[in-house]
Amino acid sequence: MSSFKELGLPKWLCETLAGVKITKPTNTQAGTIPEILKGRSCIGGAKTGSGKTISFAAPMLAKWAEDPCGIFGVVLTPTRELAMQIAEQFSAMGSNVNLKTALVIGGESMIEQSNKLKNNPDFIIATPGRLAHIIQEHPDDLKGLKRIKYVVLDEADRLLTDSFTEHLNTCFQAFPASTKRQTLLFTATVTDAVRSLKDKSDDVFVHELDKIDDVVIPERLSLSYILTPFLVKEAVLHNLLTEGEFKESTVMIFVNRSETCELIKRILKALGVRVTSLHSEMQQSERTNSLHRFRAGAARVLISTDLGGRGLDIPSVELVVNYDIPRDPDDFIHRVGRTARAGRKGDAISFVTPNDLDRILAIEDRIGRKMSEYEKVTDKEIIKESLKVTFAAKVDARMEMDKENFGERKQKLREKQRQQNGESNQKMRIKSGKVSKPKKSKKT
Repeated sequence: MSSFKELGLPKWLCETLAGVKITKPTNTQAGTIPEILKGRSCIGGAKTGSGKTISFAAPMLAKWAEDPCGIFGVVLTPTRELAMQIAEQFSAMGSNVNLKTALVIGGESMIEQSNKLKNNPDFIIATPGRLAHIIQEHPDDLKGLKRIKYVVLDEADRLLTDSFTEHLNTCFQAFPASTKRQTLLFTATVTDAVRSLKDKSDDVFVHELDKIDDVVIPERLSLSYILTPFLVKEAVLHNLLTEGEFKESTVMIFVNRSETCELIKRILKALGVRVTSLHSEMQQSERTNSLHRFRAGAARVLISTDLGGRGLDIPSVELVVNYDIPRDPDDFIHRVGRTARAGRKGDAISFVTPNDLDRILAIEDRIGRKMSEYEKVTDKEIIKESLKVTFAAKVDARMEMDKENFGERKQKLREKQRQQNGESNQKMRIKSGKVSKPKKSKKT
Protein backbone atom coordinates (compact mmCIF):
# COMPACT_ATOMS: atom_id res chain seq x y z
CA MET A 1 0.00 0.00 0.00
CA SER A 2 1.48 3.35 -1.01
CA SER A 3 -1.17 5.83 0.17
CA PHE A 4 -3.70 6.34 2.96
CA LYS A 5 -6.46 6.38 0.34
CA GLU A 6 -5.54 2.82 -0.64
CA LEU A 7 -5.80 1.82 3.03
CA GLY A 8 -9.46 2.90 2.96
CA LEU A 9 -9.33 6.29 4.66
CA PRO A 10 -11.73 9.01 3.43
CA LYS A 11 -10.56 11.89 1.23
CA TRP A 12 -10.92 14.55 3.94
CA LEU A 13 -8.67 12.62 6.34
CA CYS A 14 -6.05 11.94 3.67
CA GLU A 15 -5.99 15.67 2.88
CA THR A 16 -5.66 16.54 6.59
CA LEU A 17 -2.70 14.17 6.96
CA ALA A 18 -1.12 15.56 3.81
CA GLY A 19 -1.50 19.04 5.29
CA VAL A 20 0.92 18.06 8.08
CA LYS A 21 3.20 16.32 5.56
CA ILE A 22 2.13 12.77 6.39
CA THR A 23 1.54 11.20 2.99
CA LYS A 24 2.93 7.68 3.08
CA PRO A 25 1.75 5.08 5.62
CA THR A 26 4.29 3.34 7.81
CA ASN A 27 4.36 -0.45 7.84
CA THR A 28 2.45 -0.43 11.12
CA GLN A 29 -0.27 1.81 9.71
CA ALA A 30 -0.53 -0.26 6.53
CA GLY A 31 -0.82 -3.46 8.57
CA THR A 32 -3.50 -2.27 10.99
CA ILE A 33 -5.73 0.45 9.51
CA PRO A 34 -7.53 -1.73 6.90
CA GLU A 35 -8.34 -4.44 9.46
CA ILE A 36 -9.58 -1.92 12.03
CA LEU A 37 -11.81 -0.36 9.37
CA LYS A 38 -13.29 -3.84 8.79
CA GLY A 39 -14.43 -3.87 12.42
CA ARG A 40 -11.79 -6.13 13.92
CA SER A 41 -10.13 -5.65 17.31
CA CYS A 42 -6.38 -5.32 17.23
CA ILE A 43 -3.13 -5.99 19.05
CA GLY A 44 -0.51 -3.81 17.39
CA GLY A 45 3.14 -4.18 18.31
CA ALA A 46 5.84 -1.95 16.87
CA LYS A 47 8.72 0.15 18.07
CA THR A 48 8.30 3.76 19.16
CA GLY A 49 8.25 6.16 16.24
CA SER A 50 6.43 3.82 13.86
CA GLY A 51 3.19 5.82 13.82
CA LYS A 52 1.08 3.91 16.33
CA THR A 53 -1.17 6.87 17.18
CA ILE A 54 -2.28 7.38 13.57
CA SER A 55 -2.76 3.60 13.32
CA PHE A 56 -5.66 3.75 15.77
CA ALA A 57 -6.75 7.40 15.47
CA ALA A 58 -7.23 7.46 11.70
CA PRO A 59 -9.69 4.54 11.38
CA MET A 60 -11.59 5.72 14.47
CA LEU A 61 -11.99 9.20 12.99
CA ALA A 62 -13.03 7.75 9.65
CA LYS A 63 -15.83 5.74 11.26
CA TRP A 64 -16.80 8.62 13.57
CA ALA A 65 -17.28 10.95 10.56
CA GLU A 66 -19.82 8.51 9.11
CA ASP A 67 -22.03 8.67 12.21
CA PRO A 68 -20.89 11.23 14.83
CA CYS A 69 -23.15 10.48 17.78
CA GLY A 70 -22.26 10.78 21.48
CA ILE A 71 -18.93 9.64 22.92
CA PHE A 72 -17.42 7.57 20.13
CA GLY A 73 -14.17 6.30 21.63
CA VAL A 74 -11.89 6.30 24.67
CA VAL A 75 -8.10 6.18 24.58
CA LEU A 76 -6.36 5.11 27.81
CA THR A 77 -2.64 5.63 28.31
CA PRO A 78 -0.36 5.28 31.37
CA THR A 79 1.06 8.80 31.69
CA ARG A 80 -0.28 12.33 31.53
CA GLU A 81 2.36 13.36 29.02
CA LEU A 82 1.38 10.61 26.60
CA ALA A 83 -2.29 11.50 26.99
CA MET A 84 -1.56 15.16 26.20
CA GLN A 85 0.48 14.17 23.15
CA ILE A 86 -2.29 11.91 21.83
CA ALA A 87 -4.94 14.58 22.45
CA GLU A 88 -2.88 17.07 20.42
CA GLN A 89 -2.68 14.59 17.54
CA PHE A 90 -6.45 13.95 17.63
CA SER A 91 -7.11 17.69 17.60
CA ALA A 92 -4.78 18.18 14.65
CA MET A 93 -6.36 15.34 12.65
CA GLY A 94 -9.89 16.56 13.44
CA SER A 95 -9.20 20.27 12.97
CA ASN A 96 -11.31 20.54 9.81
CA VAL A 97 -14.33 18.54 11.01
CA ASN A 98 -15.20 20.18 14.33
CA LEU A 99 -13.91 17.26 16.40
CA LYS A 100 -14.43 17.58 20.16
CA THR A 101 -11.91 15.84 22.40
CA ALA A 102 -11.68 15.77 26.19
CA LEU A 103 -8.35 15.34 27.97
CA VAL A 104 -8.86 13.64 31.34
CA ILE A 105 -5.68 13.48 33.42
CA GLY A 106 -4.50 14.05 36.97
CA GLY A 107 -3.05 17.37 38.02
CA GLU A 108 -5.82 19.36 36.33
CA SER A 109 -9.24 20.54 37.55
CA MET A 110 -11.53 17.53 37.95
CA ILE A 111 -14.60 19.80 37.96
CA GLU A 112 -13.69 21.20 34.53
CA GLN A 113 -13.00 17.72 33.20
CA SER A 114 -16.31 16.39 34.55
CA ASN A 115 -18.17 19.27 32.88
CA LYS A 116 -16.50 18.45 29.56
CA LEU A 117 -17.55 14.81 29.86
CA LYS A 118 -21.16 15.82 30.58
CA ASN A 119 -21.22 17.44 27.13
CA ASN A 120 -20.45 14.11 25.43
CA PRO A 121 -17.19 14.85 23.57
CA ASP A 122 -16.47 12.74 20.50
CA PHE A 123 -13.32 11.20 21.98
CA ILE A 124 -11.88 10.96 25.50
CA ILE A 125 -8.12 10.66 25.99
CA ALA A 126 -7.40 9.76 29.59
CA THR A 127 -5.18 8.24 32.20
CA PRO A 128 -7.03 5.36 33.92
CA GLY A 129 -6.78 6.76 37.45
CA ARG A 130 -8.47 10.10 36.74
CA LEU A 131 -11.17 8.61 34.48
CA ALA A 132 -11.93 5.94 37.08
CA HIS A 133 -12.21 8.62 39.78
CA ILE A 134 -14.70 10.64 37.76
CA ILE A 135 -16.72 7.50 36.94
CA GLN A 136 -16.93 6.68 40.64
CA GLU A 137 -17.81 10.26 41.67
CA HIS A 138 -20.26 11.07 38.85
CA PRO A 139 -21.64 7.80 37.42
CA ASP A 140 -24.89 9.38 36.19
CA ASP A 141 -23.01 11.94 34.11
CA LEU A 142 -21.11 9.28 32.17
CA LYS A 143 -23.86 6.98 30.96
CA GLY A 144 -22.72 7.81 27.42
CA LEU A 145 -19.70 5.57 27.97
CA LYS A 146 -21.99 2.56 27.62
CA ARG A 147 -22.43 3.37 23.93
CA ILE A 148 -18.83 3.92 22.85
CA LYS A 149 -17.59 2.10 19.75
CA TYR A 150 -13.85 1.98 20.49
CA VAL A 151 -11.55 1.48 23.47
CA VAL A 152 -7.81 1.96 22.92
CA LEU A 153 -5.07 0.89 25.34
CA ASP A 154 -1.89 2.71 24.34
CA GLU A 155 1.33 1.30 25.82
CA ALA A 156 -0.84 -1.68 26.69
CA ASP A 157 1.96 -3.69 28.32
CA ARG A 158 2.26 -1.04 31.05
CA LEU A 159 -1.49 -0.69 31.48
CA LEU A 160 -1.94 -4.44 31.91
CA THR A 161 0.13 -4.53 35.10
CA ASP A 162 -0.96 -4.59 38.72
CA SER A 163 -0.47 -0.83 39.06
CA PHE A 164 -3.46 -0.11 36.82
CA THR A 165 -5.69 -3.13 37.46
CA GLU A 166 -8.16 -1.50 39.84
CA HIS A 167 -8.61 1.66 37.77
CA LEU A 168 -8.94 -0.29 34.51
CA ASN A 169 -11.62 -2.50 36.04
CA THR A 170 -13.60 0.59 37.06
CA CYS A 171 -13.30 2.03 33.55
CA PHE A 172 -14.23 -1.17 31.75
CA GLN A 173 -17.31 -1.64 33.93
CA ALA A 174 -18.55 1.67 32.51
CA PHE A 175 -17.85 0.57 28.91
CA PRO A 176 -20.04 -1.70 26.76
CA ALA A 177 -19.29 -5.43 26.60
CA SER A 178 -16.34 -6.46 24.44
CA THR A 179 -18.72 -7.90 21.81
CA LYS A 180 -20.29 -4.45 21.34
CA ARG A 181 -17.10 -2.45 20.82
CA GLN A 182 -13.71 -2.68 19.16
CA THR A 183 -10.70 -2.92 21.45
CA LEU A 184 -7.37 -1.70 20.07
CA LEU A 185 -4.18 -2.46 21.98
CA PHE A 186 -0.93 -0.82 20.88
CA THR A 187 2.46 -1.26 22.47
CA ALA A 188 6.16 -1.30 21.73
CA THR A 189 6.43 -4.52 23.73
CA VAL A 190 3.94 -7.31 23.04
CA THR A 191 4.16 -9.12 26.37
CA ASP A 192 2.54 -12.45 27.22
CA ALA A 193 -0.19 -10.55 29.11
CA VAL A 194 -1.00 -8.58 25.95
CA ARG A 195 -0.74 -11.53 23.58
CA SER A 196 -2.99 -13.70 25.79
CA LEU A 197 -5.93 -11.43 24.95
CA LYS A 198 -5.86 -12.90 21.43
CA ASP A 199 -7.01 -16.22 22.85
CA LYS A 200 -10.21 -14.67 24.19
CA SER A 201 -11.64 -13.75 20.79
CA ASP A 202 -11.31 -14.97 17.23
CA ASP A 203 -12.00 -11.44 16.00
CA VAL A 204 -8.71 -10.08 17.34
CA PHE A 205 -5.80 -9.84 14.92
CA VAL A 206 -2.17 -9.40 15.94
CA HIS A 207 0.13 -7.18 13.91
CA GLU A 208 3.67 -7.36 15.25
CA LEU A 209 6.03 -5.57 12.90
CA ASP A 210 9.19 -5.62 14.98
CA LYS A 211 9.22 -8.24 17.68
CA ILE A 212 11.29 -6.80 20.47
CA ASP A 213 13.16 -10.10 20.73
CA ASP A 214 14.17 -9.85 17.06
CA VAL A 215 14.95 -6.15 16.64
CA VAL A 216 16.16 -4.65 19.88
CA ILE A 217 19.01 -2.15 19.55
CA PRO A 218 19.93 -0.64 16.15
CA GLU A 219 23.55 -0.96 15.08
CA ARG A 220 23.82 2.83 14.73
CA LEU A 221 23.33 3.15 18.49
CA SER A 222 26.62 2.99 20.39
CA LEU A 223 26.31 1.32 23.81
CA SER A 224 28.94 1.92 26.47
CA TYR A 225 29.41 2.09 30.24
CA ILE A 226 31.41 3.99 32.83
CA LEU A 227 32.47 2.18 35.99
CA THR A 228 31.94 4.64 38.79
CA PRO A 229 31.78 4.55 42.60
CA PHE A 230 28.37 5.59 43.88
CA LEU A 231 29.67 8.64 45.78
CA VAL A 232 31.14 10.37 42.71
CA LYS A 233 28.37 9.74 40.17
CA GLU A 234 27.36 13.43 40.15
CA ALA A 235 30.93 14.49 39.38
CA VAL A 236 31.24 11.95 36.57
CA LEU A 237 27.96 13.14 35.07
CA HIS A 238 28.98 16.80 35.25
CA ASN A 239 32.28 16.03 33.54
CA LEU A 240 30.59 13.99 30.81
CA LEU A 241 28.16 16.82 30.03
CA THR A 242 30.52 19.77 30.21
CA GLU A 243 34.06 18.77 29.25
CA GLY A 244 34.01 16.24 26.44
CA GLU A 245 32.40 15.43 23.13
CA PHE A 246 28.87 15.82 24.55
CA LYS A 247 29.21 19.35 25.97
CA GLU A 248 26.85 20.74 23.32
CA SER A 249 24.70 17.60 22.82
CA THR A 250 21.00 17.14 23.47
CA VAL A 251 20.84 14.66 26.35
CA MET A 252 18.27 12.59 28.22
CA ILE A 253 19.35 11.28 31.64
CA PHE A 254 17.32 8.48 33.22
CA VAL A 255 17.11 7.83 36.96
CA ASN A 256 15.01 5.42 39.02
CA ARG A 257 13.61 7.80 41.66
CA SER A 258 11.96 11.22 41.71
CA GLU A 259 14.26 12.39 44.51
CA THR A 260 17.36 11.59 42.43
CA CYS A 261 15.82 13.35 39.44
CA GLU A 262 15.22 16.55 41.40
CA LEU A 263 18.63 16.45 43.09
CA ILE A 264 20.57 16.04 39.84
CA LYS A 265 18.56 18.79 38.16
CA ARG A 266 19.38 21.23 40.94
CA ILE A 267 23.07 20.32 40.93
CA LEU A 268 23.47 20.75 37.17
CA LYS A 269 21.41 23.93 37.11
CA ALA A 270 23.61 25.45 39.82
CA LEU A 271 26.65 24.59 37.68
CA GLY A 272 25.35 26.37 34.59
CA VAL A 273 23.88 23.48 32.60
CA ARG A 274 20.63 24.26 30.74
CA VAL A 275 18.63 21.48 32.35
CA THR A 276 15.04 20.54 33.10
CA SER A 277 13.36 17.49 34.65
CA LEU A 278 10.35 15.19 34.51
CA HIS A 279 9.10 13.19 37.51
CA SER A 280 5.92 12.40 39.42
CA GLU A 281 6.56 14.86 42.25
CA MET A 282 6.19 17.82 39.88
CA GLN A 283 2.94 19.70 39.36
CA GLN A 284 1.36 18.96 35.99
CA SER A 285 1.98 22.50 34.73
CA GLU A 286 5.67 22.09 35.59
CA ARG A 287 5.85 18.75 33.78
CA THR A 288 4.23 20.22 30.68
CA ASN A 289 6.50 23.27 30.70
CA SER A 290 9.54 21.07 31.19
CA LEU A 291 8.80 19.04 28.06
CA HIS A 292 8.10 22.20 26.06
CA ARG A 293 11.44 23.68 27.11
CA PHE A 294 13.34 20.55 26.10
CA ARG A 295 11.56 20.20 22.76
CA ALA A 296 12.15 23.88 21.99
CA GLY A 297 15.84 23.65 22.84
CA ALA A 298 15.61 26.03 25.81
CA ALA A 299 17.06 23.16 27.84
CA ARG A 300 19.57 20.78 26.28
CA VAL A 301 19.40 18.22 29.11
CA LEU A 302 16.26 16.47 30.34
CA ILE A 303 16.51 14.36 33.50
CA SER A 304 13.63 11.91 33.80
CA THR A 305 12.31 8.92 35.64
CA ASP A 306 10.74 6.27 33.42
CA LEU A 307 7.87 8.71 32.83
CA GLY A 308 9.87 9.75 29.76
CA GLY A 309 11.07 6.29 28.84
CA ARG A 310 8.65 5.54 26.05
CA GLY A 311 6.05 6.90 23.71
CA LEU A 312 6.85 10.60 23.98
CA ASP A 313 7.74 12.35 20.75
CA ILE A 314 11.11 13.88 21.62
CA PRO A 315 13.23 14.32 18.49
CA SER A 316 16.99 14.73 18.12
CA VAL A 317 18.25 13.25 21.39
CA GLU A 318 21.94 12.66 20.77
CA LEU A 319 22.89 11.00 24.05
CA VAL A 320 21.03 8.88 26.59
CA VAL A 321 22.60 8.44 30.03
CA ASN A 322 21.44 5.70 32.37
CA TYR A 323 22.48 7.41 35.59
CA ASP A 324 20.66 4.58 37.40
CA ILE A 325 20.43 1.13 35.82
CA PRO A 326 16.79 0.05 35.43
CA ARG A 327 15.54 -3.09 37.15
CA ASP A 328 13.84 -4.41 34.00
CA PRO A 329 15.99 -4.93 30.86
CA ASP A 330 13.03 -3.91 28.69
CA ASP A 331 13.03 -0.50 30.40
CA PHE A 332 16.64 -0.14 29.28
CA ILE A 333 15.54 -0.84 25.71
CA HIS A 334 12.84 1.83 25.88
CA ARG A 335 15.21 4.36 27.44
CA VAL A 336 18.00 4.04 24.88
CA GLY A 337 15.35 4.07 22.15
CA ARG A 338 15.07 7.82 22.76
CA THR A 339 18.16 8.27 20.57
CA ALA A 340 19.39 6.88 17.21
CA ARG A 341 15.92 7.40 15.71
CA ALA A 342 14.87 7.93 12.10
CA GLY A 343 18.20 6.68 10.77
CA ARG A 344 20.36 8.96 12.91
CA LYS A 345 23.29 7.86 15.05
CA GLY A 346 23.16 8.02 18.83
CA ASP A 347 25.02 7.16 22.02
CA ALA A 348 23.87 5.54 25.24
CA ILE A 349 26.16 5.51 28.27
CA SER A 350 25.34 3.64 31.48
CA PHE A 351 26.83 4.44 34.89
CA VAL A 352 27.73 1.12 36.51
CA THR A 353 28.41 0.80 40.23
CA PRO A 354 29.48 -2.50 41.85
CA ASN A 355 25.84 -3.13 42.82
CA ASP A 356 24.71 -2.93 39.19
CA LEU A 357 26.70 -5.80 37.70
CA ASP A 358 23.86 -8.35 37.77
CA ARG A 359 21.51 -5.87 36.08
CA ILE A 360 24.05 -5.10 33.38
CA LEU A 361 24.57 -8.80 32.66
CA ALA A 362 20.78 -9.27 32.42
CA ILE A 363 20.53 -6.33 29.99
CA GLU A 364 23.37 -7.61 27.80
CA ASP A 365 21.77 -11.04 27.72
CA ARG A 366 18.42 -9.47 26.78
CA ILE A 367 19.72 -7.31 23.95
CA GLY A 368 22.30 -9.78 22.67
CA ARG A 369 25.09 -7.20 22.72
CA LYS A 370 28.01 -6.33 24.97
CA MET A 371 28.66 -2.76 26.06
CA SER A 372 32.10 -1.26 25.63
CA GLU A 373 33.83 0.87 28.26
CA TYR A 374 33.68 4.62 27.70
CA GLU A 375 37.19 5.87 28.43
CA LYS A 376 37.01 9.58 27.57
CA VAL A 377 36.04 10.63 31.10
CA THR A 378 39.21 10.31 33.19
CA ASP A 379 39.81 10.40 36.95
CA LYS A 380 42.24 13.29 36.49
CA GLU A 381 39.65 15.41 34.68
CA ILE A 382 36.92 14.57 37.21
CA ILE A 383 39.10 15.61 40.15
CA LYS A 384 40.32 18.75 38.39
CA GLU A 385 37.06 20.05 36.91
CA SER A 386 34.06 18.47 38.61
CA LEU A 387 34.54 16.85 42.02
CA LYS A 388 34.73 19.94 44.24
CA VAL A 389 32.02 21.98 42.49
CA THR A 390 29.50 19.12 42.32
CA PHE A 391 30.01 18.28 45.98
CA ALA A 392 29.30 21.88 46.99
CA ALA A 393 26.26 22.05 44.69
CA LYS A 394 24.96 18.77 46.08
CA VAL A 395 25.14 20.03 49.67
CA ASP A 396 23.19 23.16 48.71
CA ALA A 397 20.62 21.17 46.72
CA ARG A 398 20.04 18.77 49.63
CA MET A 399 19.52 21.67 52.02
CA GLU A 400 17.03 23.31 49.66
CA MET A 401 15.06 20.08 49.18
CA ASP A 402 14.94 19.44 52.93
CA LYS A 403 13.76 22.99 53.54
CA GLU A 404 10.98 22.54 50.94
CA ASN A 405 10.00 19.13 52.41
CA PHE A 406 10.50 17.47 49.03
CA GLY A 407 8.69 14.14 48.83
CA GLU A 408 6.27 14.94 51.65
CA ARG A 409 3.21 14.73 49.38
CA LYS A 410 4.17 11.30 48.10
CA GLN A 411 4.84 10.08 51.63
CA LYS A 412 1.38 11.20 52.75
CA LEU A 413 -0.20 9.41 49.80
CA ARG A 414 1.70 6.23 50.67
CA GLU A 415 0.56 6.39 54.30
CA LYS A 416 -3.03 6.95 53.21
CA GLN A 417 -2.83 4.02 50.81
CA ARG A 418 -1.35 1.77 53.51
CA GLN A 419 -4.19 2.71 55.85
CA GLN A 420 -6.78 2.00 53.17
CA ASN A 421 -5.16 -1.32 52.29
CA GLY A 422 -5.00 -2.25 55.98
CA GLU A 423 -8.69 -1.46 56.50
CA SER A 424 -9.60 -3.36 53.35
CA ASN A 425 -7.57 -6.42 54.38
CA GLN A 426 -9.12 -6.33 57.87
CA LYS A 427 -12.62 -6.31 56.37
CA MET A 428 -11.70 -9.23 54.11
CA ARG A 429 -10.40 -11.25 57.06
CA ILE A 430 -13.53 -10.53 59.10
CA LYS A 431 -15.74 -11.46 56.16
CA SER A 432 -13.89 -14.74 55.64
CA GLY A 433 -14.15 -15.60 59.34
CA LYS A 434 -10.40 -15.57 59.92
CA VAL A 435 -10.74 -12.70 62.38
CA SER A 436 -13.68 -12.41 64.71
CA LYS A 437 -15.35 -9.12 65.30
CA PRO A 438 -14.61 -7.61 68.71
CA LYS A 439 -17.21 -8.61 71.27
CA LYS A 440 -19.01 -6.08 73.39
CA SER A 441 -18.01 -6.26 77.05
CA LYS A 442 -20.66 -7.46 79.49
CA LYS A 443 -22.03 -4.99 82.01
CA THR A 444 -21.18 -5.79 85.60
